[in-house]
Amino acid sequence: MEDSGIEPDTAPGKASPLADASPEERKARELKKMRRLASGLLVLMLVVFILARQYMGVYPWLSYVEAFAEAAMIGAIADWFAVTALFRHPLRLPIPHTAIIPRNKDRIGQSLGRFISTNFLDPVLIRQKLRDMDSGRKVAHWLAQPDNARFLAVRMSGTVKPILEALDDEHVRVFVRDAITRRLAAVEAAPLLARVLGVLVAHRHHQVLFDRLLDISADFLYNHREELREKVEAKSAWWLPKFVDEKIFAKIVTGIEDTLLEMRDPDHPWRENFSVAVEEFCHHLLHSPEYRARGEELKAEFLANPEVQAYLGSVWNELRAHLLADLDESEGAIRTGLERALLSLGRRLDSDPKMQAILNRWLERIVLHYAVPQRDQIGRFIAGVVERWDTRTLVDKLELQVGKDLQYIRINGTVVGGAVGLLIHALTQAIGWP
Repeated sequence: MEDSGIEPDTAPGKASPLADASPEERKARELKKMRRLASGLLVLMLVVFILARQYMGVYPWLSYVEAFAEAAMIGAIADWFAVTALFRHPLRLPIPHTAIIPRNKDRIGQSLGRFISTNFLDPVLIRQKLRDMDSGRKVAHWLAQPDNARFLAVRMSGTVKPILEALDDEHVRVFVRDAITRRLAAVEAAPLLARVLGVLVAHRHHQVLFDRLLDISADFLYNHREELREKVEAKSAWWLPKFVDEKIFAKIVTGIEDTLLEMRDPDHPWRENFSVAVEEFCHHLLHSPEYRARGEELKAEFLANPEVQAYLGSVWNELRAHLLADLDESEGAIRTGLERALLSLGRRLDSDPKMQAILNRWLERIVLHYAVPQRDQIGRFIAGVVERWDTRTLVDKLELQVGKDLQYIRINGTVVGGAVGLLIHALTQAIGWP
């Protein structure tokens, strides 16, 4: 039984046959049904015309039916020809001015490119459209939602991982090592050290170093008492009794320990002397050519050391491995940090109309600066894409998009043609024409 074009009711508990179909498949099925409906009307009018013509002698009023059916067939065939001529030769006959789209594919592409570049990329229209859209407010409100911030963070972190995996190359490792080496070599060592020490002195953090030196000295005395005693005995006169050497050693060690203990006092003068010495050292590092030259020599020796170069070469591998491991975690630091940063940014923008206005101006400037000046290139790009399309593919895709609506033209032509034919027949009967 021929398909009437009406989708049958879906049985309870059963899914529609189109439920799992792709959009293209659904459109193809709908187009096929509309074609059958339009063709079915033409066949119906033919049958009605034959029957009316056959029995018109018995039933004169069938002349009206005959007129309707005859005009409906003419309208249906004319509109079928017009619709078909857009996409192909009707009945495969090379009739002039048919297969319009295939024969004019390149010209259509050029016209489409010019139309879009002229009418859609006009600066005045784009500026007004962007202002009406208020994209800044919409973007801010969208980004202020936790689910959206999480979605964007996942997508961004997912983009980073393939890039990192693609950078697993010896040339990248060498490039990173050389880049770090060049960057370190470009920084003067002496002034940098002077600035670091200056910050420490300004916040009195150098006194922590002084206390650490006192701790090291005290530990040295405690851990090397026997060695120091032997040194004292070896340097003393042979004729001195051993107990005298012991007393001398005890007094030396006690004096040193007392001095170290005294220097624990924050107001001890030696601490001030230490501060002055550090400040003088910083001054020399900044202004003394000898110090600066010596700093560069030491830096060059340090960077040329094979162990240092090996470590710098391993920096990229270690960093890359750490980043990849973090990206594999659903709650990794990178993804979590991105989510928090995006959510914070979204909420900040969502509550700040001034920032939304600034964002709108940025988007407007970006589009007007980059898109509009390229509109001729965009138009040529569209024309080039259409030119490269396969003719059959282009025709099939266009027919799939608009074919269903074009079948309504055939149906309307059948109905309107029949109505006009009926009206003409009725008028001729009314005025007595044979």
